[in-house]
Amino acid sequence: MDKGIKSMTGFGRGEYADEDIRICVEMKSVNHRYLDLGIKMPRRLNMLEGAVRNAIREHAQRGKIDVYITYENLSGNDTQLTFNRNLAEEYVKYIGEMADEFSLENDLKSAVRLASFQGVFNLAEVAEDDDVMNEHLLAALEEACRMFDRSRLAEGEKLKTDLLGKLSDLRGFVGEIEERAPGIVAEYRQNLSDKVRELLGDAQIDEARLVTEVTIFADKAAVDEEIVRLKAHIDAMEHELNLSAAVGRKLDFIAQEMNREANTTLSKSNDLKLSNTAIEVKTLIEKIREQVQNIE
Repeated sequence: MDKGIKSMTGFGRGEYADEDIRICVEMKSVNHRYLDLGIKMPRRLNMLEGAVRNAIREHAQRGKIDVYITYENLSGNDTQLTFNRNLAEEYVKYIGEMADEFSLENDLKSAVRLASFQGVFNLAEVAEDDDVMNEHLLAALEEACRMFDRSRLAEGEKLKTDLLGKLSDLRGFVGEIEERAPGIVAEYRQNLSDKVRELLGDAQIDEARLVTEVTIFADKAAVDEEIVRLKAHIDAMEHELNLSAAVGRKLDFIAQEMNREANTTLSKSNDLKLSNTAIEVKTLIEKIREQVQNIE
């Protein structure tokens, strides 16, 4: 199986053909929380559905995948006509007896008429060798899966590039919050001191009370822990994006934790500039969460 970040959106097609048969497999997928396989195939191939499912599970762990399999016999020998001699004899016997018993005319004079009775002739599909059919079907399926993987890897690489760019922008906004946060407490102290002086005039300011108020404000407005955790989440997501594995669920969890820290930061904000930056952070995290939903 190819390695790398994969999108859950992809398409693949594969075909096996020789002088006797043609088998075509097409598959397409969209986002889904779990692996959901929908397989449509001819009745004569139903016994191979389990093998098809197992083969696809080797290539995909998540996504709603629809698989369409078609079968065509090119030899013209896919059906055979069978004659039910015993049933024909029963028809002749009982029709003769019925004619004698009820004094009816027995006009069963034609073989063509007898052949028209139900069950005398039957058209049946020629049985295929299961092992040979399985080999041919899996050959077509493997080709489809390879194309399917390539398309999802190509889309996954685009998602990875986009997400790494967004994470870089997010790191920048978090840095702005980190730089701005210490100045908020200093500004609060200065503004509080100015207001007290305005109210008290020349009276002595109670420095101890002022320090207490500033300390309470600083404790409520502190976002140091949130900043540390946001940086850690950014590092973790960048690390996961550089792994060759199905990391979609883990990325979704990290994005949820990012959003939690961003909400706390915004709720603590008492500064217009910091609030605006926190809103930018939340908006960017939401875009990251949307993109993460596309990754297997």
